[in-house]
Amino acid sequence: MPEDLSPRPTTPDELSLTSTRLTELLGQLTLEEKVHLLTGCDFWTTWPMEKIGLRRLLVSDGPSGVRGEVWDERSPSLNLPSASALSSSWDTTIARRYGNISAQEARRKGVDVILGPTINLHRSPLGGRHFEAFSEDPVLTADLAAAYVEGVQEKGVGATPKHYIANDYETDRFTASTAVSERALRELYLLAFEKPVVDAGAWLVMSSYNAVNGVTLTEHELLRTPLKDEWGFDGVVISDWTGVRSVESAAAAQDLVMPGPDGPWGHALVEAVRDGSVAESAVDEKVLRMLLLAARVGALKGFEPAGHADAEPMDGIAFAREAATEGTVLLANGGILPLDPAALTRVAVIGHNARQARTQGGGSATVLPEAVVTPLEGLRSALPGVDVTYALGAVVQQGIAELQLAQVMNPATAQNGMLVRFLDAAGEELFREDRLATSLVYFGGDAPIASASTVELSLTWTPDVTGEVLLGFSAVGNGRIVVDGALVLEDSAAAVGMDLGASFLSPPSVSAPISVTDGQPVDVRVEFDLDSRDSALAGVFSITLGLEPDTSSPDALLSEAVAAASAADVAVVVVGTNSQVESEGFDRTDLSLPGLQDELVRAVIATGTPTVVVVNSGSPVLMPWREDVAAVVLAYFGGQEMGNALADVLLGLAEPGGRLPTTWPKTLADVPVLNVTPVDGVVAYDEGVHIGYRAWLKAGTEPAYPFGHGLGYTTWELADLLVEGGLTPESGPTAHLSVTNTGARAGKQVVQVYLSRSETAVDRPVRWLVAHTTVRAAAGETVSVSVPVQARAGAHWQDGAWRYEPGMFRVEVGTSVADLPLHADVALTLDHVV
Repeated sequence: MPEDLSPRPTTPDELSLTSTRLTELLGQLTLEEKVHLLTGCDFWTTWPMEKIGLRRLLVSDGPSGVRGEVWDERSPSLNLPSASALSSSWDTTIARRYGNISAQEARRKGVDVILGPTINLHRSPLGGRHFEAFSEDPVLTADLAAAYVEGVQEKGVGATPKHYIANDYETDRFTASTAVSERALRELYLLAFEKPVVDAGAWLVMSSYNAVNGVTLTEHELLRTPLKDEWGFDGVVISDWTGVRSVESAAAAQDLVMPGPDGPWGHALVEAVRDGSVAESAVDEKVLRMLLLAARVGALKGFEPAGHADAEPMDGIAFAREAATEGTVLLANGGILPLDPAALTRVAVIGHNARQARTQGGGSATVLPEAVVTPLEGLRSALPGVDVTYALGAVVQQGIAELQLAQVMNPATAQNGMLVRFLDAAGEELFREDRLATSLVYFGGDAPIASASTVELSLTWTPDVTGEVLLGFSAVGNGRIVVDGALVLEDSAAAVGMDLGASFLSPPSVSAPISVTDGQPVDVRVEFDLDSRDSALAGVFSITLGLEPDTSSPDALLSEAVAAASAADVAVVVVGTNSQVESEGFDRTDLSLPGLQDELVRAVIATGTPTVVVVNSGSPVLMPWREDVAAVVLAYFGGQEMGNALADVLLGLAEPGGRLPTTWPKTLADVPVLNVTPVDGVVAYDEGVHIGYRAWLKAGTEPAYPFGHGLGYTTWELADLLVEGGLTPESGPTAHLSVTNTGARAGKQVVQVYLSRSETAVDRPVRWLVAHTTVRAAAGETVSVSVPVQARAGAHWQDGAWRYEPGMFRVEVGTSVADLPLHADVALTLDHVV
């Protein structure tokens, strides 16, 4: 044991890989003990080691909230707006506070490390986890991700930028290889990670599942160069779950294998060190990184952790509401917004997502909030003197939706909820729990999902409808549904591939029709055969008991919506996606809204009632009716306060603060970079450095809404541009300008700075973002703005190094990539041209 493990102030030198104190602790470990520390203890924790004062580290999925050690509605989490909403704020202050709040949630749940932010680029709008990532631009992504990381880590919690690297698709993500040029890697995909690592000092980075140019990432040189050698990353490279496949990865710069306790290292790595195929110094470096991380988060005795917790807790719910408004994008407005409550007597709220809002995308990023404010609830609360009616209009849901807690009773407790029992092959009970939801996910925790033969779900359901409903379950495997003692269904749902997201987090459904009466209780039991699951999913399990949507009367739904709109002063139609469209584990196949939502919008427009369309999606959708409606508002997956935030924006209580971080197309055919599906195991990034708005500019095609676009409730004038300084490898210029709010109310504007070059020997984008800043001003106020441009803004990667082409560049300043009224020229000069 060390002589003194009592806490004392820790110097910066002691929180480093060269720390004498850490090296002494390393020296107390045997080879077997060192290797033991490099594979997780279970799904979410690392191994403790009492002899050196090391406790376990608990890591948890974010990035838009912190779930904690269990996926359980009895331990709710704050549900923040999705990353695409956060990035739409274009505001590093908001991103930093987002990190602060996330760290506070982590500490509340005993979590040491947040597995986020996700900063893969929006290379294609078909990417399944588009909602979870920031932007199509590497500079905007890097700036916001760095602020997020700083916000998390200054509170003493580790942040984990992911997924490193070029993992911008979900299809065959475990096996596919990304074919990408070194230039595109450096100028786009690595650039997005560089600032969070170098400037923000991320304590972890997650390696991705995919390969790059034929080499699996966990074994790739990219983990060493540039990450550790060039950028000086002193943190832990943690694997994506099951991403490490071989002992060979231990010879590379991969540090930690997750999950545990099994994995490819263990005894095999001990033997590899002993036979000389892996150097023990490589193992020592990994362990030092683990000890440094433990010291930073306060998991190692004798070390004072980095960062600090606030004495007074921050109001997470209030911030969720503010962040949602800051990320809400007003795409189009014919003058109807903001709505005047005094002029309203009846508002028709229409749409499936208005009542069953999607506040987050599907997959491992999912958290379970204590309560969600839907758009319908938000508007009703904000308009107490107005008749706010509701019509479904069109079904968006696919698959099973869980039953409402208020309608179900646990037969064992006679309280709201559901009884869950795990049984062995003889029918003996192994484990039971009383749950407060009918949608369950087991990903870690105490339930014996690997050893039990059957899981039994029991409840009494009191429906609020009369007629035939589709009662069922969603899970991979075989199950039976028993209603009032009678078997109504025995069926199996087959896995769609073996991807975690598709098979486990978004499982298929089976259902049977039953007749119910409003207010008349029904006893329901589901018996699911755990042995019928695929063995690859033995350690995890998810199941939802509930209802499939009734799609039998689309015309009647449409007619109800038309009647509601016709009788209203204004119609607010909420359209959006569902969990079968945007989720981890699979990519999208098109950009159309699911179901009959386009037909619904057209039918409401035809009533002549002014129509505001709210888009509840995490990524671009097609809006063929966009020029025919009074306004279009992009609310994204707005977190648990989405409904309140939306009401704030629609009624003008808050400014729609968002600007697009991603180009939105008119048609699928217009999108210049689409491919996310491997061909012969390879996703070819043939477009090079031309993704996002760069690709749109190169193609010369006009999108529906360009990168950076967003309207507000006031008007602006940008003037007096002065560019000070030049472009060199060591420094960049600063753009000075005046920004005047020429309207009648306070507002927010995002000033965007781009570079372009008309005469060049390099294949450059037409223009590219190099800097941005947020401006807030009162009515009539003029603000002087200075926007520094990074030193490497004019560089390109060639032959293994950053190169600089001397000559004139144009600085273009405005409020979107397509609206740049100010420009000035700046020279790139070199004493020596490489």
